[in-house]
Amino acid sequence: MSGFLFVVPPLVGHINPTVGVAAELTARGHRVAWASADPGLVRRLAGDEAAVFPCAGPVLTGEDGVRPAELRGPEALKFLWERFLVPLAEAMAPGVRAAIGEFGPDVVVADQQAFAGGLVAERLRVPWATSSTTSAEFTFADALAGMPKVADWLDTLLHDLRGRIGDPSGTADPRFSPHLVLAFSTPELVGSGAGAGEVGAGAGDRIRWVGPSMAPRPAAADFPWTWLDPARATVLVTLGTANTDVGARFLAECRDALRCRADRVQAVIVDPANVLGANGDLDDLNDMGEKADKDDKDDKDVLICSSVPQLPLLERVDAVVCHAGHNTVCEALWHGVPLVVAPIRDDQPVVAGQVVDAGAGIRVRFGRATAPKLGAAIDAVLHEPGYRAAAERIRTAFRAAGGARAAATHLEELAGATPSKEAP
Repeated sequence: MSGFLFVVPPLVGHINPTVGVAAELTARGHRVAWASADPGLVRRLAGDEAAVFPCAGPVLTGEDGVRPAELRGPEALKFLWERFLVPLAEAMAPGVRAAIGEFGPDVVVADQQAFAGGLVAERLRVPWATSSTTSAEFTFADALAGMPKVADWLDTLLHDLRGRIGDPSGTADPRFSPHLVLAFSTPELVGSGAGAGEVGAGAGDRIRWVGPSMAPRPAAADFPWTWLDPARATVLVTLGTANTDVGARFLAECRDALRCRADRVQAVIVDPANVLGANGDLDDLNDMGEKADKDDKDDKDVLICSSVPQLPLLERVDAVVCHAGHNTVCEALWHGVPLVVAPIRDDQPVVAGQVVDAGAGIRVRFGRATAPKLGAAIDAVLHEPGYRAAAERIRTAFRAAGGARAAATHLEELAGATPSKEAP
């Protein structure tokens, strides 16, 4: 029996992929614990019984709720690193050190944006693996090649951070473990050459393309399954948990585009900030009799919900319109569902490019997409067979990669080569 400590940021999209891995390790008889700035969020996603060591750091209301909505491009990158990632690492470091000391893990599994995990593990001589919950980092080096000043700035930030919380003589990039990098995607989506440049020589020995880690999630609020009309195609529209601050115009355009196709398409729009107004009480819609009494056309064609049970719903939808968030994209493609992607910021443009290059969807401009343009893109992914064929090809690759089971096996192999954990 080995011990595995998952170090995660307080972000839903970064915790969800590791939940299945942790469950698999637990089922195999291993000890599992977590270190996070938001223990309540971890327990909500991983289960009330999850052992969580608390760390200091921001507890966000959304995926990236501390950032001004108007920031884009280099300004958004600067804010993300200087105002969130680096301060989060410094705040979490004491808690991570305490967790390692008390729990005694054989392996630390550090999220790619929880720098404290890798840096503290390196300092304490504990083997560590990277949990790469977005594949965009594997192509980031290519993007930085034309921006040497940005690359130097990032190197300086990481060097200084290591001096404060890690081993000053260490050399590992906390985003890429020298032991093991678990990539929750596959080359069929990311591209066959991804990773070599960023992770460096020997990358093939470290990166393991395990595909999405899918695991049951806590039951969401009741969803009106009887509302769905099997005679029409169903489209899911979601911007994830990170973009409620900027999504009003885009969601409204999606709603208008889908209403124009009501004779053949129905839509479920996820609207956590209620920028569109809800359809009404979902408990009422669950009752077929009361549903029949609702004569409003919108209720029959566009269902607006603050949240949905996304994984079960993806089994019944024909297309997804989203922001190109890595988790949403991978969950859609896990089900062989083609996409219309409208990236907003961060890694989303990179992931959107992967979707388009793989042939599994169409990209539209988030800030300029209109109902006619969105409607044309939705029509294409619904009716042109190439998009669905590409999505199904990626689905096959995802499912063959092994997911949580494969990730757990790689972690077991790393634990089997554990050196001394004594601090220097």
